[in-house]
Amino acid sequence: MTLNQQSLPTSMTVVDIIEPGGPEKLRLIDKPLPRVSAGYLLVKVEAAGVNRPDIFQRKGSYPPPADASPIMGLEIAGTIVAKADDVDEWQIGDKICGLVAGGGYAEYCLVHKNIALPLGSLSFIEGAAIPENLFTVWANVFQIGKLKKDETVLIHGGTSGIGSVAIMLAKAFGAKVLTTVGSEEKVDAAKRLGADCIINYKKGDFVEATLNYTSSLGVDMVVDIIGGDYVAKNYQVAAKFGRIIQIGMMKGNPKELNMMPLMVKRLTHTGSTMRSRTIEEKALIAQELKEQVWDLLLNGKMKPIINKVYRLSQVKEAHEHMESGDLIGKIVLLNN
Repeated sequence: MTLNQQSLPTSMTVVDIIEPGGPEKLRLIDKPLPRVSAGYLLVKVEAAGVNRPDIFQRKGSYPPPADASPIMGLEIAGTIVAKADDVDEWQIGDKICGLVAGGGYAEYCLVHKNIALPLGSLSFIEGAAIPENLFTVWANVFQIGKLKKDETVLIHGGTSGIGSVAIMLAKAFGAKVLTTVGSEEKVDAAKRLGADCIINYKKGDFVEATLNYTSSLGVDMVVDIIGGDYVAKNYQVAAKFGRIIQIGMMKGNPKELNMMPLMVKRLTHTGSTMRSRTIEEKALIAQELKEQVWDLLLNGKMKPIINKVYRLSQVKEAHEHMESGDLIGKIVLLNN
């Protein structure tokens, strides 16, 4: 049983993948509206975030979980238009943003009641640019990595979606932040985010720069979305008992890796993915974000960086733009 779904259209426009491949394999088609089951909200999607996992899914290398929508899109913002009878904490008409395991590239999307967050003063575009990176950073850097006030953290890719959120959160909770970027434009962007030490890796070695900045002590934590040959270098820059938090592997697995520094320094190297986590796990993250982070966003003390906004009908161009280079900030798809 659901409230209000009978007054809605029976079909919606969604982005479909014709077959695995490039952006040209994307098209708009009509599909039936999803049915609302217990614990869920049906949201009219106003905006959806574009993430690198969407690119991998389009190419056929990142299939959705078995119980998730096959439609791309991991984060949305919009208005609740229907809800299950067991949902009391949300009302039809509420504006929310939320993390989803799929289904965001569509006119309507299901969001679990415990993973939705109130939009408040945020715009739909801002709301759609937040959940995936915020949930990922909070779970990895704070729940798993336990970053503390006055610790030092090196964040790779500081102007990426993950990196920018990691810098803002780390600074908000009193850590000292070093970050790597690949251009002077990104150096300026990282300064605006509040990073204490910014390393242009195209002009110098980040290992040397990090050890110089920390007086050869190294950093308490490394947040890495790069992988590849960065892994061994992360071991070099980590302090004794340091934590390496692996959030991405843009350069793939390391071809060779000397594990001795990990053993000698007694390092912890960990990481996780978000999409395959259970509703209960994601709900716990959402609750902690409401309690400890959400006011920072609603009060404007943290603000997502928006790179470019496209219409849903321009999804091919949005994917081409994401694949064109290492971008500053988020790409968002707008539904109206």
